[in-house]
Amino acid sequence: MSEYLPKIAGSTINFISHFSIQSATKLAVKLFSTPKREKPSQEEVSYLNTSIQEDVTYKDFSLKTYHWSGKKDTILLAHGWESNAYRWKDLINQLQALDYNVIALDAPAHGNSGSKVFNALLYSECLHVIIKKNQANIIIGHSIGGTSCAISTKKYNLPSVNKLILLGAPSSLVRLLDNYIDMMSYNKKVFEAVNQYYLNRYNHLSEYFATENLFKNIPLQGLIIHDKKDRIISYRDALEISKYYKDAKLIKTIGLGHGLKSDKVYQYILDFINV
Repeated sequence: MSEYLPKIAGSTINFISHFSIQSATKLAVKLFSTPKREKPSQEEVSYLNTSIQEDVTYKDFSLKTYHWSGKKDTILLAHGWESNAYRWKDLINQLQALDYNVIALDAPAHGNSGSKVFNALLYSECLHVIIKKNQANIIIGHSIGGTSCAISTKKYNLPSVNKLILLGAPSSLVRLLDNYIDMMSYNKKVFEAVNQYYLNRYNHLSEYFATENLFKNIPLQGLIIHDKKDRIISYRDALEISKYYKDAKLIKTIGLGHGLKSDKVYQYILDFINV
């Protein structure tokens, strides 16, 4: 039954659009921007409690940050969709062992952070706040967290940052939005209204957030790691990013999937940041 739910929801929103395009657009954007939020497990809570925690206010909500102190460079970790800071546990342990100063955060509408909605552009704004506050030197982002990191480095002046690591990151917000619209089978009226929403909110149509505009001329040393058999974000996205992100090295893995949780991946990261 679950496989039919997007089509049912899409048909309902298409029907509403004939009477109120504003209501239809609001529902479409909400569905696209609302992740499932699960209560953290006791294991997650116990581990995150080993950090120094802080709530940082942004706009009308708070961002939960986690700090493991060290004397070396400050590394910021940005998780992806429907995840939280705990996903970095194994990497954090290795970074701690090498005395790096580590900051992780829960994205908007994730984990213990506030906000009812999430999107990559909002996330990039939040990352800017946390990077600036902590003077982060290296940023590591998984999935949409990686793309949000790239947007943040392009949009804002972040003089403290010198390296960017992308793990399984999508190359384009346009493709994510198009995939969602296709999945829901929205009519042309809803499609155009959703695009207009993002234009009004972020001063650009979704087409602006294509690969070339997101990754061309990023002034940072980069590392791109992507699995050849990633079923969530295609390896083609990594190739597209690499095409425009000239100062980045691309590493292909096989069999690690989208999560890329592996000592092999962590060693690639450590080799890159230790140079």
